[in-house]
Amino acid sequence: MLAKSTIKRKWFNYAFWFILPAFLLYTVFVIAPTASALYLSFTSWNGISDDIRYIGISNFVEILNSTRVHHALKNTLIFTVALVILENVLAIALAILVDKVRWFRNLFRSIFYLPVLMSGVVMGFIWVIILNYNFGVVNQLLDMLGLSSWKVDWLGDPDLALISIILSTVWKAAGYYMIIYLAGLQGIPPELTEAASIDGANGWQQFRHITFPLLASAMTVCMMLSMIGSLKIFDQIAVMTDGGPGFATETLTYIIYKVGFGELRQGFGTALAIVLFLITLLLSLIQIKVLRKREVQY
Repeated sequence: MLAKSTIKRKWFNYAFWFILPAFLLYTVFVIAPTASALYLSFTSWNGISDDIRYIGISNFVEILNSTRVHHALKNTLIFTVALVILENVLAIALAILVDKVRWFRNLFRSIFYLPVLMSGVVMGFIWVIILNYNFGVVNQLLDMLGLSSWKVDWLGDPDLALISIILSTVWKAAGYYMIIYLAGLQGIPPELTEAASIDGANGWQQFRHITFPLLASAMTVCMMLSMIGSLKIFDQIAVMTDGGPGFATETLTYIIYKVGFGELRQGFGTALAIVLFLITLLLSLIQIKVLRKREVQY
C-alpha cells in the first residue's frame, strides 16, 4: 500500500501539470503586462522610440496637479453614479413589467434586450443621428409639436452632452441587467406574494417588503457590473463627442487613450491607467462589502 505522502506527491504532480498551461497563459497575458505597465508608469516613454527614460513618480505628481485629470475624474464619477442608479432602476422596472405581462412576453424581452446586442460604436452613431441639431429626430419632433424654441444642440452644449451620453448608455445597457433581475424575480416563490396579497398588501408594499429584498443577490451582481462598465466607458464618448465640446465629456478612460496615443505620452497614460485601476479596485471592494451586508440582512 502506498504511503500517504507518496499519494499526496503524486496528486500534486498531476495538479501541477494541469495548472501549468493556464498559469503560463495568465502570466503572459496578465502578470507580465501588469508588471510592464507598472514599470512604464515611472517613465517618460512616448510609445514609439526605444528611449525609455525613468522619471520616478513625476507622472503621478502631474496627475495630482492636473486640472484636466481632475475634471476627467469628476466626469467619471458622475457617469458612474448616474449609470449605476439609472441602469438598475430601469432594469428592475423592465424586469417587473416583462414578468407580469401575459401576452407576447418573449417579444417584449427581445425588444428590450435588442440594444444590448449593438456595439458601443453602432449605438453611438445611432444617437448622434437622433440628437443631431439640424436633422435629428428629437429636434424634428419638437418642430412638429411647435416647440422650436426648445431645440438645443444636445451633443454640442457642454451642459447637455454629458447627460445625452448617460441617457443613451442607459438605453443600451438596461436590457442586459433586466435579464439578470428577471432571473431573480422568477426565483421568488409566488406563495409569498400571494400570501401578502391575501393579507391586504398592495403592489408597492409587495415590492418593498418581498420583491426588493429578495433581489439582493441579483442587485449585487448588476450594480458591480454596472459600476465597472461605467468606469471604463469609452466607445460612446469616442463616437458621440470625442471628449468634447472642449473637455466636457472626457473621462479617465478616454483621457488615457488621448494622452497615450494622441499625445504620445505612454508613460503618463499608463500612470493614469494604474490610478484608474486603483479607483476601480477601491470602489469595488466598498460596494461588495455594502451589498453583501445587505444580502445577509435579508
